[in-house]
This record gives sequence, C-alpha cells and structure tokens, in this order.
Amino acid sequence: MTGFAAQSGAFEAHRWAWEMRSVNGKGLDIRLRVPDWIDGLEAALRPLIAAHAKRGNVTVSLRIAREDAAVSTSVNMAQASAAIAALREIAGEAAAQGLELAPTRASDIAMMRGVMEQNATQDDPAPLRAALLSDVTGLLDAFDAMRLTEGAALSDILSAQLAKVDGLVTEAEALAEARKDEVAATLKRNLARVLDNADGADPDRVAQELALLAVKADITEELDRLRTHVGAARGHLDEGGPVGRKLDFLMQEFNREANTLCSKAQNADLTRVGLALKALIDQMREQVQNVE
Repeated sequence: MTGFAAQSGAFEAHRWAWEMRSVNGKGLDIRLRVPDWIDGLEAALRPLIAAHAKRGNVTVSLRIAREDAAVSTSVNMAQASAAIAALREIAGEAAAQGLELAPTRASDIAMMRGVMEQNATQDDPAPLRAALLSDVTGLLDAFDAMRLTEGAALSDILSAQLAKVDGLVTEAEALAEARKDEVAATLKRNLARVLDNADGADPDRVAQELALLAVKADITEELDRLRTHVGAARGHLDEGGPVGRKLDFLMQEFNREANTLCSKAQNADLTRVGLALKALIDQMREQVQNVE
C-alpha cells in the first residue's frame, strides 16, 4: 500500500531525519538506507518495520549529522624530541659560524609539523542507536496513520464497486429469468435436430449431449458464486488487517465467473452484462493491488 512519513530528531550532538515510503507489491520488500557505522541499527529496524507492514516495497532512509566534533589535542613526543634535536643542531652550527639566533619558544616547536596531533573523539554508538530506535516508533505511527487514511478511502471505493457488481448480478438474474422461454425453445429445436439424426445412435450419448446443452445454457451457478464472492469481499473489508492477498485471490475468482457468464450468455443483453462485469472486476483488481 502506498504510504509516506517523515520525522526528524536529535540526541546530544547528533541530528537526524527519517523518511519512510512504500509502494504496492505482491510481497514485503524492505530496503534500508542507514549509516553502517551505527552497529546493529539495520538488524534492529527490520523486525520493527515488518510488524507494521505486511505487503509492499518499503524504503526507510536515515540522514544523520553531527553538529560539532569533539577533538582532543596531544603531543607526539617522538616528533617533538626530533624537532628539539634538530633545533639544537641548527643552533650549534649557527654558533660555530658566529651567528646568534633568537631564543626558541615552546610555541615555535608546537607549530612544527607532526608535533601536535588532533584526534576526533570516537563516541560509543550504542546510546545513539537506542535513541534512534526509540524515535523511529513515531515515524512508524505516522506511516500507519497515513495508510489507514488511504485504506479507508480504498475501502469506500471497493465497497462502491462491489455494490455495482451486486447490481449487475441482479440484472443478469432478471435477464436469465426473462429468457427462460427462449432457452426452452432453443433446447427443443436442438432436441429435434438431435432426434432427427439419432437413428442408430447410442441413447446414453444422446442424453449426455442434451444434458450438456442444458448446462451450457444455465448461468445459475455462476451468478450464485458471484454473489458469494461479493459477500466474502465485503467481509474482508470489514475485518481489517492485511487482507490484500485474500482480495487478490477473490479477484481471480470474480474474473473466472464473469468469463464463464460471457461464454454461456447466448444473448446480447447477458453478454453486455458479462462484459460490464469484466471491466468492473479489472478496475477492482487495480485497486486491490494497493491494499496491504
């Protein structure tokens, strides 16, 4: 099901921004874009997301930055000793040549390359990970809220479409009732044709052919099953929870009955109803793809 949520947060010197989005899909595919230097974050996020999404392609991204860098400064004693030794050697050579050098200050030595080292403090990621996992619950709740709103809208659309299916089934029942005389006349003509050409034919085979003709003209079972499918679909919409797969299966059953109805119609009006059912079922199938 389509969904989107965004949220930002902070912990000590870190600030972050979450984004979570999903599009329809047959199964659940979770894609995470989170910093890999926060040990265990991705592994902890997956079950949390899976508890809120059962179907669809879900992407969660996290952008995180540090406002300041805690830096410590230390003296590289080996480098400092080498620098002092070099200065002493230079001073000795200068004195030997009659040159007097200005006194060397500690700050001069500190400015020499490699003497002073700056090291960024490496924080323990565990507190930050805990803060992120606590914060992500708000993101998941916002994600659920948006999908609930969309789900309610989809439920209304599907309910209206099911009502149209129900109406078309009622129309087909009326047409089937009205064409009974026509069907009876057709069967009589077919029976006469069979009997005229049945000299020496197996009586059982003749009976089978007649029964087959009668079955091909009867759409009662198809209409009954369509009504049953309408009731089942309405039940799934009312029950809540992840029902997308169930509805997806029902759409296949709806389509099968509509196809059979069209093949048995032998009547322009019934064919029109069957084609209208097929078009409506295709629309429903498109909507069902967005249901979790």
